[in-house]
Amino acid sequence: MKRPGTGTQLGALGRYGLLTVAAVLGLAPLLWMMVSSLKPGADIISSPFSFDPGRLTLTNFRSMLDTIPIGTGFRNTAIVVVLKGALTMIFCPMAGFAFAKYVFPGKRLLFATVLTTLMLPTLVLLIPLLLEMSQLGWVSTFQALILPGAIDAFGVFWMRQVILAIPDELLDAARVDGANELRIFVSIVVPVIRPGLAALGVLTFINIYNDFVWPVVAVNDEQHQTLQVMLSALAQNIRSGQLGADWTSVWGQLLAASTVAAIPVLIVFVVLQRHLIKGVMAGSLKG
Repeated sequence: MKRPGTGTQLGALGRYGLLTVAAVLGLAPLLWMMVSSLKPGADIISSPFSFDPGRLTLTNFRSMLDTIPIGTGFRNTAIVVVLKGALTMIFCPMAGFAFAKYVFPGKRLLFATVLTTLMLPTLVLLIPLLLEMSQLGWVSTFQALILPGAIDAFGVFWMRQVILAIPDELLDAARVDGANELRIFVSIVVPVIRPGLAALGVLTFINIYNDFVWPVVAVNDEQHQTLQVMLSALAQNIRSGQLGADWTSVWGQLLAASTVAAIPVLIVFVVLQRHLIKGVMAGSLKG
């Protein structure tokens, strides 16, 4: 067996070195946040990069539970993630199926229009969406948080790419056997595209869970605030000095709340990372 040459070994070593540096730089802010959430508030301000295991404490987490309605934030975020995610996972595959396997007038123009919406900056859509929500009387409601963007253009494009890989002969054989289009979609298409669906599910969860811009515009009361908006409001109160002289401890509470908020995303990524990578590979190979 031929051994790799010195140049090949140095190249591999260089790649591993760059990947290690990128991983450290990417994880450093997250690790700093988690460690700092266990430090007294005064230490976070006076020596933010120090680490003394003897001074680690859970005080920030206990104070956070007493002062921040984080349970309400989690509840509101869970409602939005589940309902908006369900709509995305139902309608995006259906639309992708239509664009991938049906022939109808204006198909190319309609699909081009869907792709065009991907190019529009989010900020361009904020004012029109807010005016629509105001006309409907949906400002500061869950409808305003769930329905806009529920049928995501990226999800439609992603599902079309995945479904294009399904042979037309397989679908035609089902039609010859008497299956209607809904049964073909549910019994044949959905099982085949499960890796792509899993990847879309992970990406949709992360996107909705971390969404901040639209929730902060659409909601004006604390009862409907999502977790990200709640944390942002707390940080704004700290910066503006509205929390009094004990602001150092509030920084610790904010880091504790941010650490707790990051846990669901980390769990979802760790559990489903294999499906995410498999789905991304499946969806990127068909044009």
